[in-house]
Amino acid sequence: MGKTGSAGNHGGRVRSDCLVEIELKASGGIDLELDSRVEVLYGHSIRNLVQALVLFYEIRNAKMRIKDSGALDFVLAARMEAAIKKVLPGETREFLLPDSRDEFPEPDPARYRFTRLYLPGNTPSMMLNAGIHKPDGIILDLEDSVAPGTKDEARILVRNALRALDFFGAERMVRINQLPLGLRDLEAVVPQHPDLVLVPKVESPETIVEVEEKIRKISPERKVLLMPILESALGIERSFEIATAGRNTAAMAIGLEDYTADIGVQRTGEGTESWYARSRLVNACKAAGIQAIDSVYSDVDNEEGLRDTVSRSRSMGFEGMGCIHPRQIPVILEAFRPSAVEIGKAAAIVEAFEEAAKMGLGVVSLGSKMIDAPVVKRARRTIEFARKMGLI
Repeated sequence: MGKTGSAGNHGGRVRSDCLVEIELKASGGIDLELDSRVEVLYGHSIRNLVQALVLFYEIRNAKMRIKDSGALDFVLAARMEAAIKKVLPGETREFLLPDSRDEFPEPDPARYRFTRLYLPGNTPSMMLNAGIHKPDGIILDLEDSVAPGTKDEARILVRNALRALDFFGAERMVRINQLPLGLRDLEAVVPQHPDLVLVPKVESPETIVEVEEKIRKISPERKVLLMPILESALGIERSFEIATAGRNTAAMAIGLEDYTADIGVQRTGEGTESWYARSRLVNACKAAGIQAIDSVYSDVDNEEGLRDTVSRSRSMGFEGMGCIHPRQIPVILEAFRPSAVEIGKAAAIVEAFEEAAKMGLGVVSLGSKMIDAPVVKRARRTIEFARKMGLI
């Protein structure tokens, strides 16, 4: 018996995935056993892909079993590469399919991040059409949603997904693992041009400095934005230092499940137990000039509870929330979008400011209230968002 390795998933309700099993042999060439739901249509293509991988990794003798549940090429290639690297543990080369994008626009720190949808990094079926739900960002998650024993194969899958998937205009995000494992994640995903990397469980500014230095070594020509996630009492107490530690930090988020566990309390719907932490994070973000992003709401079936939570979040100064299900997206957007009264007030402020500027006035007033530059800036952002949402 030679070395054996496997990667992927099969059986039950698994779809758009495959299970690849490899056993190295002393002789006999490549023996492929293919069990695929789509073999009639795509069996030839799957066999060609297998041939390309065994040639690339110089495997001459092996028995391969593939149980396919409709996996696309980028998934098949990721599963085969992961299985091959288990039987060839010293192998570091990457088998890369063609990239679907021709251009890689510079990521925008100021873009809206009202909704960001978390997708498990080892579950391809959830990735394929996530962009049609129109979240502001799609997070391919390598941390909490991935079992410890499948981190390596998830990393390869996420790398391939960044090259192959259509994100439908959503910001391309990856949540890496806590350092030091997260540094290995960066080596795989940064060359594939993600827009933003989420850094979990940050407790010191040095972590952000280390992540930025690693990214610059990997990709000196193109910046990658960062979003630290604070998930402990220590992280919250150092929130401003963390927010200002990096040159490319665009936002900072709070993770309430880990935070409440860290301080030894239960998370409640009212959120009184996390009021201090959330307020301190918002204040740090505003002082640093970056966006404050609230935690996920974990009760997917409680739409009214989500609506109340988003309303409180917005009133505290947060500028977005995480989503763990696509149906949370419209609820969050509805709660964050400005009301007709807010739009009208913003329009009046901008109009008064522009009229005063035409007359060369240094002081701007609306009714009995004076208007300063930050108020005008907020009003312009309200108008911009209202146009984006089709409200005006």
